[in-house]
Amino acid sequence: MKYCLECGTELIMKECEGEGQIPFCESCGMFRFPIFSTAMSTAVLNRDKDKILLIQQYNRQDYILLAGYVNKGENAEATLIREVKEEVGLNVIAYEYMRSLYFEASNTLMLNFISVVDSEDLSQVSAEVDHATWFTFAEAAEAIKKNSLAETFLLAIIEKLTAGSAEIKV
Repeated sequence: MKYCLECGTELIMKECEGEGQIPFCESCGMFRFPIFSTAMSTAVLNRDKDKILLIQQYNRQDYILLAGYVNKGENAEATLIREVKEEVGLNVIAYEYMRSLYFEASNTLMLNFISVVDSEDLSQVSAEVDHATWFTFAEAAEAIKKNSLAETFLLAIIEKLTAGSAEIKV
């Protein structure tokens, strides 16, 4: 961040007690800590927890996990429930937080979940999603976009599920 988000003044680096060198706005007299977007992604499982839903979006052929940005005033869990309902028309009945990773390309902190939905019915998929398909774990690992955060999250989730260490309860 080079300029103050409030007044547009160029920021200088200044020592902030206990924090080190932090961008500072001399006009506002305020430190300006880093700002980034927050989003969640989820491996959506069927009720039997033996299939994973992957989607395609934006006219791309790659399969990815369902994801969405956290709105102002919303927590990650509410975002998870809202995004699954909005994008594929399914109701989340259980979820478990997995981990987070920073995605530099969009300056976004991604919060990853495993979720379980009430149905495998994909008749209510929104126009936001080009295609949604249920995969076995092995098929999903093969189909997911390679070298992506989605792949990193998915492979960790599959490992946890196959090891029986996921605590997600329906």
